[in-house]
Amino acid sequence: MLSALPLTFRAGESGIVVLFRFGVAVLSGMSPMQEEELIQSLEGRIIAPYGSRDQETAQIQLSSGGDDQILPTGTITLRRLTTEHVLLIANVLATTVILAHDERSVPAVFDKIEPCARRLAEIGRTPTGRREIIRLIGNALLVQRRISGLVAVEEKPDILWERPTLERFYARLEDEYELKERADILTRKLAVVSDSAKVLSDLIDTQRSLRLEMIIVALIELDIVIAVLEFLSH
Repeated sequence: MLSALPLTFRAGESGIVVLFRFGVAVLSGMSPMQEEELIQSLEGRIIAPYGSRDQETAQIQLSSGGDDQILPTGTITLRRLTTEHVLLIANVLATTVILAHDERSVPAVFDKIEPCARRLAEIGRTPTGRREIIRLIGNALLVQRRISGLVAVEEKPDILWERPTLERFYARLEDEYELKERADILTRKLAVVSDSAKVLSDLIDTQRSLRLEMIIVALIELDIVIAVLEFLSH
């Protein structure tokens, strides 16, 4: 084992595997067959697997001269490849993969909210499916938790506390993959989803409360009528 958090270990002669709790495995120095075998070996340890598999690749090139940098082609050039470099690159790749997954999920949630908002705007009535609205809120909260808690885009990887000289290299990686910008945009979209779903849920609750009050009033009136009839019958 090379690192405990994230879990990093060697596989085969030259392979390195980095596993992240939010469901991403970063593999380097392995053949496609070795990668597939390792992923299959992890299936029994995965909780709530995603429906589809996302993939992001990066090419690393060793160069004896110059600083560690990223070429316009996206190739990462390093003077030497250390475990710390692998962990930083793995962190960025894992983050960009999970962001891409969530960036596809949020528009699907918007597609579900739009018909509800249109119905409210056109006829002034809310949908009756409160359970579906609650599911939308739940999906938004899950993505928010993943970004702010497990992925922690705004926080620096722990390895930088031990190797502060690599901060410039990590900043270049962040800029190349636009991690902070993408996370900010996604967070704002999620806030809109959460607010919209909460408004719809509140409207449904208000309508239900109004109907319940009307039923209570009707029962009271019925009870009064029955009491009056009983009184007159005597």
